[in-house]
Amino acid sequence: MTCEDLRDSYELYTLGLLDGEEKREIDEHLGRNCAVCQKHYKDALGVNAVILSQTQQVVPPSRLRRRVMASVGIERAGWGWVAALAAACALIVAMWLSLEKRIADRELTEARRALQQTLADRDRLEQAFSFLNQPETRQVNFGQGQPAPPRGNFFLNPRMGVLLIASNLPALPTGRAYEMWVIPKGGTPRPAGLFRSGPQGTAMHILQGAVDPNVTLAVTVEPESGSPAPTSDILFTAGF
Repeated sequence: MTCEDLRDSYELYTLGLLDGEEKREIDEHLGRNCAVCQKHYKDALGVNAVILSQTQQVVPPSRLRRRVMASVGIERAGWGWVAALAAACALIVAMWLSLEKRIADRELTEARRALQQTLADRDRLEQAFSFLNQPETRQVNFGQGQPAPPRGNFFLNPRMGVLLIASNLPALPTGRAYEMWVIPKGGTPRPAGLFRSGPQGTAMHILQGAVDPNVTLAVTVEPESGSPAPTSDILFTAGF
Protein backbone atom coordinates (compact mmCIF):
# COMPACT_ATOMS: atom_id res chain seq x y z
CA MET A 1 0.00 0.00 0.00
CA THR A 2 1.13 3.58 -0.61
CA CYS A 3 1.40 6.19 2.12
CA GLU A 4 -1.74 7.88 0.80
CA ASP A 5 -3.67 4.60 0.96
CA LEU A 6 -2.85 4.32 4.68
CA ARG A 7 -3.66 7.93 5.55
CA ASP A 8 -7.19 7.27 6.90
CA SER A 9 -6.02 4.35 9.04
CA TYR A 10 -3.70 6.13 11.46
CA GLU A 11 -6.39 7.27 13.93
CA LEU A 12 -7.43 3.63 14.42
CA TYR A 13 -3.80 2.53 14.51
CA THR A 14 -2.92 4.91 17.34
CA LEU A 15 -6.00 3.74 19.28
CA GLY A 16 -4.92 0.11 18.91
CA LEU A 17 -8.04 -0.75 16.90
CA LEU A 18 -6.30 -1.77 13.71
CA ASP A 19 -5.09 -5.26 12.84
CA GLY A 20 -4.40 -7.42 9.83
CA GLU A 21 -2.78 -6.24 6.61
CA GLU A 22 -3.24 -2.52 7.26
CA LYS A 23 -1.50 -2.72 10.64
CA ARG A 24 1.40 -4.64 9.15
CA GLU A 25 1.75 -2.09 6.34
CA ILE A 26 1.84 0.84 8.80
CA ASP A 27 4.36 -1.00 10.99
CA GLU A 28 6.59 -1.48 7.95
CA HIS A 29 6.30 2.15 6.81
CA LEU A 30 7.03 3.46 10.29
CA GLY A 31 9.91 0.95 10.63
CA ARG A 32 11.49 2.45 7.50
CA ASN A 33 11.22 5.92 9.04
CA CYS A 34 8.97 7.01 6.15
CA ALA A 35 8.66 10.79 6.57
CA VAL A 36 5.10 10.90 5.16
CA CYS A 37 3.86 8.11 7.43
CA GLN A 38 5.64 9.58 10.44
CA LYS A 39 3.74 12.81 9.83
CA HIS A 40 0.40 10.94 9.50
CA TYR A 41 1.19 9.03 12.67
CA LYS A 42 1.94 12.20 14.67
CA ASP A 43 -1.15 13.95 13.29
CA ALA A 44 -3.32 10.98 14.34
CA LEU A 45 -1.82 11.03 17.83
CA GLY A 46 -2.66 14.73 18.11
CA VAL A 47 -6.21 14.29 16.88
CA ASN A 48 -6.87 11.40 19.25
CA ALA A 49 -5.34 13.26 22.17
CA VAL A 50 -7.65 16.22 21.58
CA ILE A 51 -10.69 13.96 21.12
CA LEU A 52 -9.99 12.00 24.29
CA SER A 53 -9.35 15.09 26.42
CA GLN A 54 -12.21 17.27 25.10
CA THR A 55 -14.98 14.87 24.12
CA GLN A 56 -17.70 17.45 24.66
CA GLN A 57 -16.08 20.13 22.51
CA VAL A 58 -14.47 18.23 19.60
CA VAL A 59 -16.28 16.21 16.96
CA PRO A 60 -14.10 13.42 15.55
CA PRO A 61 -13.38 13.40 11.80
CA SER A 62 -16.04 11.69 9.73
CA ARG A 63 -13.50 9.28 8.29
CA LEU A 64 -12.61 8.14 11.80
CA ARG A 65 -16.26 7.60 12.72
CA ARG A 66 -16.75 5.53 9.55
CA ARG A 67 -13.73 3.40 10.27
CA VAL A 68 -14.65 2.82 13.92
CA MET A 69 -18.18 1.80 12.98
CA ALA A 70 -16.86 -0.48 10.27
CA SER A 71 -14.41 -2.08 12.70
CA VAL A 72 -17.27 -3.25 14.93
CA GLY A 73 -19.28 -4.61 12.03
CA ILE A 74 -21.55 -1.63 11.26
CA GLU A 75 -20.77 -0.91 7.66
CA ARG A 76 -23.28 1.94 7.10
CA ALA A 77 -23.69 4.29 10.03
CA GLY A 78 -25.89 6.50 7.86
CA TRP A 79 -28.85 4.17 8.38
CA GLY A 80 -29.48 5.89 11.74
CA TRP A 81 -31.84 8.32 9.98
CA VAL A 82 -34.12 5.39 9.16
CA ALA A 83 -34.52 4.56 12.86
CA ALA A 84 -35.12 8.24 13.64
CA LEU A 85 -37.74 8.47 10.91
CA ALA A 86 -39.43 5.28 12.14
CA ALA A 87 -39.50 6.66 15.71
CA ALA A 88 -40.99 9.95 14.47
CA CYS A 89 -43.63 8.09 12.46
CA ALA A 90 -44.48 5.94 15.47
CA LEU A 91 -44.88 9.07 17.59
CA ILE A 92 -47.13 10.69 14.99
CA VAL A 93 -49.27 7.55 14.76
CA ALA A 94 -49.55 7.35 18.56
CA MET A 95 -50.57 11.02 18.74
CA TRP A 96 -53.12 10.53 15.95
CA LEU A 97 -54.61 7.48 17.66
CA SER A 98 -54.78 9.37 20.95
CA LEU A 99 -56.56 12.27 19.22
CA GLU A 100 -58.97 9.91 17.48
CA LYS A 101 -59.79 8.27 20.81
CA ARG A 102 -60.44 11.62 22.47
CA ILE A 103 -62.72 12.66 19.58
CA ALA A 104 -64.55 9.32 19.72
CA ASP A 105 -64.94 9.59 23.51
CA ARG A 106 -66.28 13.14 23.20
CA GLU A 107 -68.72 12.16 20.45
CA LEU A 108 -69.86 9.18 22.51
CA THR A 109 -70.41 11.42 25.54
CA GLU A 110 -72.37 13.90 23.44
CA ALA A 111 -74.45 11.09 21.95
CA ARG A 112 -75.24 9.73 25.41
CA ARG A 113 -76.20 13.20 26.62
CA ALA A 114 -78.44 13.72 23.59
CA LEU A 115 -80.04 10.31 24.16
CA GLN A 116 -80.65 11.07 27.83
CA GLN A 117 -82.20 14.42 26.89
CA THR A 118 -84.39 12.72 24.29
CA LEU A 119 -85.56 10.12 26.80
CA ALA A 120 -86.25 12.85 29.37
CA ASP A 121 -88.26 14.83 26.81
CA ARG A 122 -90.19 11.71 25.87
CA ASP A 123 -91.02 11.03 29.53
CA ARG A 124 -92.23 14.60 30.00
CA LEU A 125 -94.39 14.39 26.90
CA GLU A 126 -95.89 11.14 28.14
CA GLN A 127 -96.65 12.81 31.47
CA ALA A 128 -98.21 15.77 29.64
CA PHE A 129 -100.42 13.48 27.54
CA SER A 130 -101.42 11.67 30.70
CA PHE A 131 -102.54 14.98 32.24
CA LEU A 132 -104.49 15.94 29.14
CA ASN A 133 -106.23 12.57 28.87
CA GLN A 134 -107.63 12.55 32.39
CA PRO A 135 -111.31 13.58 32.64
CA GLU A 136 -110.81 15.50 35.90
CA THR A 137 -108.04 17.70 34.42
CA ARG A 138 -109.08 21.36 34.20
CA GLN A 139 -107.58 24.00 31.95
CA VAL A 140 -107.10 27.75 32.44
CA ASN A 141 -105.31 29.94 29.90
CA PHE A 142 -103.33 33.10 30.48
CA GLY A 143 -102.02 36.03 28.43
CA GLN A 144 -104.98 36.24 26.09
CA GLY A 145 -105.79 39.71 24.72
CA GLN A 146 -102.56 41.34 25.93
CA PRO A 147 -99.85 42.81 23.66
CA ALA A 148 -97.06 40.24 23.20
CA PRO A 149 -97.22 38.70 26.67
CA PRO A 150 -96.31 35.19 27.69
CA ARG A 151 -99.20 32.98 26.61
CA GLY A 152 -100.23 29.44 27.44
CA ASN A 153 -102.25 27.21 29.70
CA PHE A 154 -102.23 25.71 33.16
CA PHE A 155 -103.69 22.20 33.44
CA LEU A 156 -104.61 21.14 36.97
CA ASN A 157 -105.43 17.62 38.04
CA PRO A 158 -106.16 17.35 41.79
CA ARG A 159 -104.75 13.83 41.86
CA MET A 160 -101.74 14.19 39.53
CA GLY A 161 -100.54 17.79 39.85
CA VAL A 162 -100.09 20.74 37.50
CA LEU A 163 -98.96 20.98 33.86
CA LEU A 164 -97.79 24.34 32.48
CA ILE A 165 -97.36 24.93 28.75
CA ALA A 166 -96.15 28.44 27.87
CA SER A 167 -94.88 30.37 24.86
CA ASN A 168 -93.52 33.82 24.09
CA LEU A 169 -91.43 33.78 27.27
CA PRO A 170 -88.72 36.47 27.46
CA ALA A 171 -85.08 35.41 27.47
CA LEU A 172 -83.57 35.45 30.93
CA PRO A 173 -80.18 36.82 31.98
CA THR A 174 -77.48 34.50 33.26
CA GLY A 175 -78.16 33.19 36.74
CA ARG A 176 -81.94 33.57 36.53
CA ALA A 177 -84.73 31.01 36.05
CA TYR A 178 -88.53 30.83 36.03
CA GLU A 179 -90.19 29.55 39.19
CA MET A 180 -93.81 28.40 39.50
CA TRP A 181 -95.88 28.99 42.64
CA VAL A 182 -98.98 27.36 44.08
CA ILE A 183 -101.01 29.90 46.07
CA PRO A 184 -103.81 28.46 48.21
CA LYS A 185 -106.82 30.70 48.86
CA GLY A 186 -105.86 33.02 51.72
CA GLY A 187 -102.44 31.36 51.98
CA THR A 188 -98.83 32.16 51.06
CA PRO A 189 -97.16 31.10 47.81
CA ARG A 190 -95.46 27.69 47.88
CA PRO A 191 -92.56 26.90 45.50
CA ALA A 192 -93.66 24.58 42.69
CA GLY A 193 -90.44 24.05 40.73
CA LEU A 194 -87.91 25.84 38.52
CA PHE A 195 -87.82 25.72 34.74
CA ARG A 196 -86.26 27.44 31.73
CA SER A 197 -87.53 28.31 28.29
CA GLY A 198 -86.22 26.95 25.01
CA PRO A 199 -84.60 28.95 22.19
CA GLN A 200 -88.04 29.91 20.81
CA GLY A 201 -89.34 31.11 24.17
CA THR A 202 -91.42 27.99 24.85
CA ALA A 203 -91.51 25.93 28.03
CA MET A 204 -93.27 22.97 29.61
CA HIS A 205 -93.18 22.38 33.35
CA ILE A 206 -94.82 19.65 35.44
CA LEU A 207 -95.51 19.64 39.17
CA GLN A 208 -96.29 16.10 40.26
CA GLY A 209 -98.42 15.20 43.25
CA ALA A 210 -101.86 15.99 44.64
CA VAL A 211 -102.91 19.64 44.46
CA ASP A 212 -105.81 21.55 46.01
CA PRO A 213 -108.25 22.21 43.17
CA ASN A 214 -108.99 25.73 44.46
CA VAL A 215 -105.63 27.47 44.04
CA THR A 216 -103.98 30.21 42.07
CA LEU A 217 -100.89 29.41 39.98
CA ALA A 218 -98.24 31.99 39.19
CA VAL A 219 -94.78 32.34 37.67
CA THR A 220 -91.97 34.76 38.59
CA VAL A 221 -88.32 35.22 37.64
CA GLU A 222 -85.99 34.12 40.43
CA PRO A 223 -82.31 33.23 41.02
CA GLU A 224 -81.42 29.97 39.27
CA SER A 225 -81.07 28.26 42.67
CA GLY A 226 -84.71 29.08 43.46
CA SER A 227 -86.38 31.15 46.20
CA PRO A 228 -88.56 30.13 49.16
CA ALA A 229 -90.86 33.06 48.37
CA PRO A 230 -91.32 35.31 45.30
CA THR A 231 -88.71 38.06 44.99
CA SER A 232 -90.00 39.68 41.77
CA ASP A 233 -93.30 40.73 40.21
CA ILE A 234 -95.60 37.99 38.94
CA LEU A 235 -94.97 37.40 35.24
CA PHE A 236 -98.30 35.61 34.67
CA THR A 237 -100.93 33.93 36.80
CA ALA A 238 -104.21 32.00 36.59
CA GLY A 239 -106.77 30.90 39.18
CA PHE A 240 -108.88 27.76 39.47
